[in-house]
Amino acid sequence: MTPELIAACTGSTLALAQKYAFYLTATMVEFDITSPARQAAYLAQLGHESGGLQWFHELWGPTDAQKRYEPPGNLAFKLGNTHAGDGRRFAGRGPIQITGRWNYKMIGEKMRLDLENHPELLDDPDNACRSSGAFWAWKGCNTFADSGDFVGLTRRINGGVNGLTDRQARWANAKLALNVAEG
Repeated sequence: MTPELIAACTGSTLALAQKYAFYLTATMVEFDITSPARQAAYLAQLGHESGGLQWFHELWGPTDAQKRYEPPGNLAFKLGNTHAGDGRRFAGRGPIQITGRWNYKMIGEKMRLDLENHPELLDDPDNACRSSGAFWAWKGCNTFADSGDFVGLTRRINGGVNGLTDRQARWANAKLALNVAEG
């Protein structure tokens, strides 16, 4: 996919789209994100999660929300964060923001990388982009994209509907750029 289309679909600058175009295109092929409807949904979600491909590593405060990533606590437990410091160690990475020890472990198994012991491997642009495709496949996101259930897709990725208005705006732009018919 051209950098121009990636920029239009994610809301990124052309320079960032050029930086990641090769990796994102390869990821879409590897994980069967190949129809325009799938690509529009995928790139729109990545655009939101990464701030238009700007943030491939979660900005760490820690904020009050991020403090909930640390054990003990329900969110920490849900994310598989079992040790002090896991919240920061397994903070969001990649354009889809893989977060939590459990998700790093599962995505690592799918990518054949030891992300649980080496989370920094997701700082590599290729691994970062592939992690978003592995997460997309693991969570069955193509099914949501194929049916046009963007709210369901957002819940699958985010666990809720955080940033839904921004996600929908990026999706509308992506569908227009990729000539996805409304249906």
